[in-house]
Amino acid sequence: MELNDITRRIRAAETAAGRPEGSVTLIAVSKVQPDQRVEAVLDAGQRVFGENYVQEAQGKWPDWRERWPGVELHMIGPLQSNKAKVAVGLFDAIHTLDRMSLARKLAQAAEAQGRLPQLFVQVNTGDEPQKAGILADELPGFITQLRGLGLDPQGLMCIPPEGEDATPHFRLLRKLAEAEGLEKLSMGMSADFESAIAEGATHVRVGSAIFGKRDYSA
Repeated sequence: MELNDITRRIRAAETAAGRPEGSVTLIAVSKVQPDQRVEAVLDAGQRVFGENYVQEAQGKWPDWRERWPGVELHMIGPLQSNKAKVAVGLFDAIHTLDRMSLARKLAQAAEAQGRLPQLFVQVNTGDEPQKAGILADELPGFITQLRGLGLDPQGLMCIPPEGEDATPHFRLLRKLAEAEGLEKLSMGMSADFESAIAEGATHVRVGSAIFGKRDYSA
């Protein structure tokens, strides 16, 4: 199945980059995918999944987690501040922390629930006005503010501009992470995850290459 092919390609990319086998985590992006496709990937042994919508994830993953123990769930889509409480309880990692208002809500929810998912700060590496994310030159101040709230981000995430060579964006994200002492890099999707691994990605987000094309009309 496609999952096996993607896993082989990840292992090959790790080797080509001189990195240890298993140093890259595959996040299978299951948003808007039919249940039978996701369940087939669960049956095949995949346990790390990414979702873009809190409500969608809330409706399906509690049951799947009972049936397939050990699932790790990552929030990889835009997160509304009013969904922060639910997100803290549901997800093991949030990749789209991009503003202080959300950070405050996450800090409040984490204190109330006694748990805090791994946090990745989304960086707008292409300085695109229509895209979420902290601008590169604002990142140090933002990280300082997060730590002042008691939040300790583990890494950075980016979505390079569509139609551009992604490699310079991956390289920039790695440099920004190194400057802030952050070890995790969420970057690379179906079309470019091997390039991301070459530049140091620790998490790659692959959806359609595993599950097939999404049908948003369903």
